[in-house]
Amino acid sequence: MANGEDRLRVGFIGLGMAGSGMVKNLAEHPDVSITAAADRFPEPREAFARDFEAEVYEDAEELCKSPNIDFVYIATPHQFHKEHVIMAAEYGKHIIVEKPMALTLEDCDAMIEAVDRTGVKLIIGHTHSYDPAIRTMREVIARGELGKLGMINTWNYTNFLYRPRRPEELDTSLGGGILFNQVPHQVDTVRLLGGGKVKSVRSATGIWDDSRPTEGSHLTFLEFEDGTAASLVYSGYDHFDSDELNGWVGEGGQIRPSDRHGNARRSLQEVKGQDEETALRMSAYSYRGLGERSGVTPEQHQPRFGVIVVSCENGDMRPTRDGIAVYTQEGVREMPINPGRGLPGRGDLMDELYNAVRHNAPLVHDGRWGKATVEVCLAILESSKTHKEITLSHQVATPS
Repeated sequence: MANGEDRLRVGFIGLGMAGSGMVKNLAEHPDVSITAAADRFPEPREAFARDFEAEVYEDAEELCKSPNIDFVYIATPHQFHKEHVIMAAEYGKHIIVEKPMALTLEDCDAMIEAVDRTGVKLIIGHTHSYDPAIRTMREVIARGELGKLGMINTWNYTNFLYRPRRPEELDTSLGGGILFNQVPHQVDTVRLLGGGKVKSVRSATGIWDDSRPTEGSHLTFLEFEDGTAASLVYSGYDHFDSDELNGWVGEGGQIRPSDRHGNARRSLQEVKGQDEETALRMSAYSYRGLGERSGVTPEQHQPRFGVIVVSCENGDMRPTRDGIAVYTQEGVREMPINPGRGLPGRGDLMDELYNAVRHNAPLVHDGRWGKATVEVCLAILESSKTHKEITLSHQVATPS
C-alpha cells in the first residue's frame, strides 16, 4: 500500500458506464487518489462532486491541464480515444484508455507516437484479460504444466444489442456493435493465452435486426503463428444466455436471475424513439454516486466473459465460479486462483500502471499490444465482408 506521496492521482475523462464503474473500483484502491473528473453532462459531474473533494470540468483539456493529476482514465466514446490520448500525453499525463484502443490502425499509430515522444505510460484497459482465471491459465500454459497449447474455444451469448443505446453505438463506422465493444474482450483474452501473435483470421458476422443495423454476432477462427487454433463466438441478440452454462454467474461475478431470456428485447419494445432510448442509456449508466462502491455483491464470484475452454496436449482447463477446473487422465481437479484486489481484473489493471510508473516495470497491455488487438477486430470485419482469410502483420508476443 502506497503512502500519500506515492499514490497516483487520477482524473476521469467520461463518467458513463465504463468511467462510473472504474470510479467505484479505484475509490477503494490503496495506491490511488481520485482528484478530478470531466464530463460534458452536468448530472454525473454534480454526483461526482458530491462524493469527492475533487475538481470537476466540462472540458477534457481543462482537466488535462490540472497539476493535481498524475494519470487520466479515458472512458469516452471510441471515436474520441485518439484525440483524448494524444491530448493527455501532450500534457504529460499517464493514461489508461478503455478498449478498443481506437477504430483504425492509423489512429493507433498516432497514439503510440505521442506516448513514445512524451515518455508517458499508456495502458489499454482490456479488463477481462486481467481476470484471475485468465491470468492463472496463462501461467499454466507458460510453465508447460499441461504440455503444448493446442486450441482455445470461447463463446458468449448476451443481450448486448438490446440494452439502451446512443445512436453511434449502433453505427459500426463510429465504433458501434459488438466488434468494437465486446469482441475486443474475446480477442485480447485469447491473444494473451495464445502467445499474442495471431497469423490469420477467418470470420462471419451477422446483422440480423434492421432496427439495430450493426454487427450483433460473429463466429471467428484464429490461427496463431505457432499453429495454435482458436474459435470465438459472440451473439448479443438476447435469446440464449451463456451465463446459463456458468451456473448463472454473470460477467462481474454476481449471481443473476435465471428467467430473463428476451427481457431486454421486450423492454426495448416499450421505448418510444431514439431520444427516449438515449435518455434511458444516460439514466442507467452515467455516474450517479458511489452506491455499493466497487459493485461487489454478497455472493461474489470471479468475473468471466462467457465460456472458455483451453486445450493443451495433456489436459483441458476452464474457469469455474471461484477457480479453474483442470481435466487430465487422472480426472478433474480444482485449481485455486489469486482473486486480485478490488473488483478482480480492474484492480490488476491499476496495479500494472502503478508498477510501471513508480517502479518502471514493463507493460503488457501497452499501445502496441492494443494495436494488435484492434488489427484482429478489423480483420474480422474485413474477412466477413470479403469471405476471405486475412493475414495479419502488426502482432506482438505476450510478454513473459
